[in-house]
Amino acid sequence: QVQLVESGGGLVQAGGSLRLSCATSGRTINNYAMAWFRQAPGKEREFVAAINYNAGRTHYADSVKGRFTISKDNAKNTMYLQMNTLKPEDTAAYYCAAKGTNVIIIRGFDYWGQGTQVTVSS
Repeated sequence: QVQLVESGGGLVQAGGSLRLSCATSGRTINNYAMAWFRQAPGKEREFVAAINYNAGRTHYADSVKGRFTISKDNAKNTMYLQMNTLKPEDTAAYYCAAKGTNVIIIRGFDYWGQGTQVTVSS
C-alpha cells in the first residue's frame, strides 16, 4: 500500500510559479510510475504530467508543455511538479497518482492522493 500526500498549492497571480510536492509513504517509490492530474470545478479530471520509475522519461499534456516540469526524487520518496508561467485556466485541484510499473503510463493508476488546490488569479 502506498499513501500519497500533496502539498504546495495556493493562490498565485497569473505569470507566477508554484511547486507542488507529492510525499509518499508505505513503500519506496523506486519501482513506481507516477503522475499529476487536475480537476477544475465542473470538469472531468485531466492528465497533466507523468514520469517513469527512474525519472528517465517524462510526458506532458500539450496544455502545460514548456511551462510545467515533473520530477521525482526516489531517495526522498517524493515527486514534484514545478509550475511556471501559470494561467487562470490552470486553476484546479491537483492530484498525484502512482502505480507499480517500470513503464511510463498516463492512466490506470492504483494509488491517489487527496489533492491540493491551485488558484491562479488574472
